[in-house]
Amino acid sequence: MKLSYRQKISLYFIIIFAVFTLGIVVFEKSQDKKFRTEALEEKLDIYAEIINSSLIINHNNFEIIDSLTKIFPQHIRITIIDKQGIVLYDNSLEKISNLENHAGRPEITKAEKQSKGKDIRLSASNHHEYLYYAKRYNTYFIRVALPYDIQVKNFLKSDNLFLYYITALFIIILFFINYVAGRFGQSIKRLNEFAQTVGNDNNKSPINFPEDELGMLGSKIYDDYKRLKSSKKEIEAEREKLLQHVYTSGEGICFFSSDKKVEFHNGLFIQYLNIITEESASDPLIIYDDPAFAGVSSFLSKKERDSNYYATQINKHGKSFYIQVNIFENKSFEMIINDITKQEKTRLLKQEMTGNIAHELRTPVTSIRGYLEIILSQSPDSDKTRAFLEKTYNQTLILSELIQDMSLITKIEGAPQSFQLEPIHLINLLEDLQADFNILFKENNICMHWNINNDIIIKGNHNLLYSVFRNLTDNVIRYAGKNTHIYIHKYNEDKDFYYFSYSDTGTGIPDERHLNRLFERFYRVNEGRTRDTGGSGLGLSIVKNAILFHKGTIVAKNKTGGGLEFLFKLPRYTT
Repeated sequence: MKLSYRQKISLYFIIIFAVFTLGIVVFEKSQDKKFRTEALEEKLDIYAEIINSSLIINHNNFEIIDSLTKIFPQHIRITIIDKQGIVLYDNSLEKISNLENHAGRPEITKAEKQSKGKDIRLSASNHHEYLYYAKRYNTYFIRVALPYDIQVKNFLKSDNLFLYYITALFIIILFFINYVAGRFGQSIKRLNEFAQTVGNDNNKSPINFPEDELGMLGSKIYDDYKRLKSSKKEIEAEREKLLQHVYTSGEGICFFSSDKKVEFHNGLFIQYLNIITEESASDPLIIYDDPAFAGVSSFLSKKERDSNYYATQINKHGKSFYIQVNIFENKSFEMIINDITKQEKTRLLKQEMTGNIAHELRTPVTSIRGYLEIILSQSPDSDKTRAFLEKTYNQTLILSELIQDMSLITKIEGAPQSFQLEPIHLINLLEDLQADFNILFKENNICMHWNINNDIIIKGNHNLLYSVFRNLTDNVIRYAGKNTHIYIHKYNEDKDFYYFSYSDTGTGIPDERHLNRLFERFYRVNEGRTRDTGGSGLGLSIVKNAILFHKGTIVAKNKTGGGLEFLFKLPRYTT
């Protein structure tokens, strides 16, 4: 049988109030019992204090307790137990030498921890049930117990007067709930009649609502409905604007439903498809069959993905296209195709230029080596020869380092796929780094410290990660000065990345305008200082490119108190 709204609301309120009432009753009874128990404990505590005071006055003469029992309740049991659990006195037993150790009794255990303890249980000595109360003193425990008989139970039993009162109140409230539900039911009925007619656009007759809160609500709903219809027309107009924008966009765009059906696409999308695919087609669904879109198809077919974003590059017929797929929350998705041929040519030109620079630098290296051979063959003055050779050799090392650094940057930018990703234990990498720099550290009195757990594993390329920390360390040795400390620690982490800080206690960079340009190629904070210390000028550029390769970011800042600090993040390895 289908319940009316009045019946439903009555039932709901009755259930809610019944649960509430039951909770109040349970809480009141538990609190009443708690208060009664605490009152009884206070009496037992007073008895224990009287016994302790008497023992102190009489120098622990237990015979005084026998005289005290006359002023205590009848059948009270008093026990004195030392710190080791040995019973020293018990007024209910004639012989206590055979009693087992009481250190494990629940009330004694609680008193040992909290100074006081109680328990209700059957005595193992005389097989009577007691309410035990124990209190810890300096050298012993005083345990006072009352027989857990009808008198004690009745004292602890809560009064039922409150229960009778709550029951009567509950019955009265039931009548009140039924009355209120009737009033609400009438208003809801009128509101339902309005809901049945509001969707009928042909009904132009005015709608009159009752003059109560629900009537006001109905009037507001009707006004909101009219505004909603107006907003719907505005949304349709905005949708037309958006479609017009998509049609004239410089990107090929196609929208797909969650079941991979085409919802909308512009003409440029079809144009790019015909350049990329083997056969001419006007149906965007060809992306699921054409080999050029194998990566896209594989990504879309996955049931579980690490990301809702996928991007790839396709090169066909002398053109380069950047493919981007974005999956939305409702599992529908969009595909965007961009013609990046011009940008790709620019990138390749820069890459070629970098390679040419590295190639050209090999010529002076060869010349220097040839010149050295001439000097050696002519045998000039030994001091001049040695000084010249040292300078020439140092320049050779700098040029060689420059070539290596340029080659590494070119490889990171131009062929990132050649770097294999694997789990890297950061502690092992730092230990290798410290071993490699050990001699330079000793010469410059530099100490390296890190605060990193052994279980931190990075998903990355070992050579690139090593180059990050190697170049940062080399930067400290060259520019931070002697007697410097290096600190490496992980200051944060989330489900995808670890966040690290690499800092030193050196001189830092006084002019902070240089901080944003530290990672530029060949950028020098101080040209003269760089010539003195050496370096290719590409170390920090390699650091940034290696961090970017690992999907991370890096920033530099002056550290409070002196020194330079680099903050960067690296992806964590997850199995």
